[in-house]
Amino acid sequence: MMSNLSNSQGGIQVYRRLLRESLHYWPYLLLAVSAMTVSAAIQPLMAAIMKPLLDGSFVDHNMTTITWIPPLLVGLYLVRGVTSYVSSYYMAYVGSYVVLKLRQQMFERLLHMPVRFFDNSSSGELLAKLTYNVEQVAGASTNIFTTLVRDSITVVGLLMWVFYVSWRLSLIFLVLFPVIALIIASVSKLFRRLSRGIQDVVGEVTHVSEEMIEGQRVVKLFGGSDYEAKRFDAVNRKSRDLRMRTTAAEAVNTPLLEIVASLGVAFVIWLATSGTLLKSMSVGSFVSFITAILMMMEPLRRLSQINPTLQRGIAAGETIFELLDADPEPDHGTREIERAEGRIEYRHVSFAYEAGKGDVLHDINLSIEPGETVALVGRSGSGKSTLVNLLPRFYEIDRGEILLDDIPIKELKLHSLRRQITYVGQQVTLFNDTIANNIAYGEQAGASREQLIEVARAAHAWEFIEKLPNGLDTLVGENGVLLSGGQRQRLAIARALLKNSPILILDEATSALDTESERHIQAALETLLQGRTTLVIAHRLSTIENADRIVVMQQGKIMEVGPHAELIARNGIYARLHRMQFHENQPAEIHEYG
Repeated sequence: MMSNLSNSQGGIQVYRRLLRESLHYWPYLLLAVSAMTVSAAIQPLMAAIMKPLLDGSFVDHNMTTITWIPPLLVGLYLVRGVTSYVSSYYMAYVGSYVVLKLRQQMFERLLHMPVRFFDNSSSGELLAKLTYNVEQVAGASTNIFTTLVRDSITVVGLLMWVFYVSWRLSLIFLVLFPVIALIIASVSKLFRRLSRGIQDVVGEVTHVSEEMIEGQRVVKLFGGSDYEAKRFDAVNRKSRDLRMRTTAAEAVNTPLLEIVASLGVAFVIWLATSGTLLKSMSVGSFVSFITAILMMMEPLRRLSQINPTLQRGIAAGETIFELLDADPEPDHGTREIERAEGRIEYRHVSFAYEAGKGDVLHDINLSIEPGETVALVGRSGSGKSTLVNLLPRFYEIDRGEILLDDIPIKELKLHSLRRQITYVGQQVTLFNDTIANNIAYGEQAGASREQLIEVARAAHAWEFIEKLPNGLDTLVGENGVLLSGGQRQRLAIARALLKNSPILILDEATSALDTESERHIQAALETLLQGRTTLVIAHRLSTIENADRIVVMQQGKIMEVGPHAELIARNGIYARLHRMQFHENQPAEIHEYG
């Protein structure tokens, strides 16, 4: 049966893998299968009872038969009701755990995927896999399995009974089964292609919606409502068209199979009533035969209807297993550092995001001593952020090596390496949780209230936290939407203070703040910088004049290195950028200049 329903070897393999997920809960699955087997076996008994019911009651007037048939019918329906409930409940129970497990596995795999994976993936598509696709898999792994087992047993049982009653008439249905199988196989490929299309467009709908929700301020201010409405309308119509094509295929599938089956029933009735066969069959046998044939129509119809759901599940399973089988972030390191001194060295580092687009860093050599503050300046695209992102191994370098305390970072376990580094940037990431949980995030979750208050005071955040109705227990909203930019920035600094790592990365952490907030945070940053190796990505030169060294980058290369005064005296690239910002009334963002 499976070979007919799934028209490719790949589809069969996906479905087998889905079934293996269900087999992890085999005690409940066994109970459900046992119950549905009993329920399915009762169907042929219903048809078989018609023979003694008619022959014994209406023809022979046998009192024994008249007495035991009614309670037997009630008993059979009672058993069938109980077993149907048990099978339905426990199959749903297994299905819910399959969804739970797969969704958890997918989420955990996403947690360990490399940054490059997210660079190349739409967040809407990933969310669709976590929500829509995994629900389709549940239907294929449990609901379809229920129909296959229960209705297949029912059909086989009814076929055995009709062969027992009249094997000559039953042969007609053996001719019809290949025709039915051919119809099912012919539409399987169409169903799966449409299902893949629907899953893709669900990801597009999610992606467009997510962009609108996250960027709703820009949409409003720039009058983008009509444009966004047209974007959404396009993907929404595409989704509707694909669903209607799927509905049309589903709608024609079942009637076509029923027409084929009805032709067989009609031919059987004609043969039985117009020839010598009727003389050799009792009234009860004939009615029992026809009853069994008619009872067979409903399970056959359900079996024909599972194909669209099966193909949707297989198509969804392919995308889910593609994610689960993807290589996680490589972590071949074997060494650990309890707390690094903070010595960083880039040796002949070159890097390209894509091989065909050329290097974005070219033979970078840079040594940073423990506790030193080094600022990276240069126009947009000069390689500043890339240089910093290689340190926590967000990307693996192509050539050269980076050392931390004279140890190549590839030899360090990822968790040990990243424990040494803290990042504070312009775009602060806060979670829809309390202020306390946002400061004491991740490995810092066990911090005491006293520690939280201490770092909040040091970050100049306590002055606004203590005024909130719930203090540290105040919810900040999605990505801190209920707080101002300055308040979010101060929480990020408090989080960094609590982590207390030896290496700090600052990405213009005060650029989005008003003058008063900037003054508070600059004081907090001075505390944060003490005893830490700090890399500062700078756009405003006024914020990094006191850095120990300034590294000027251009087109992926280091052009100048030195303290502020020395670089000014050298009258090179840095001096020219400095004059542009402070003497020629140019915009303050140096990435506009090259």
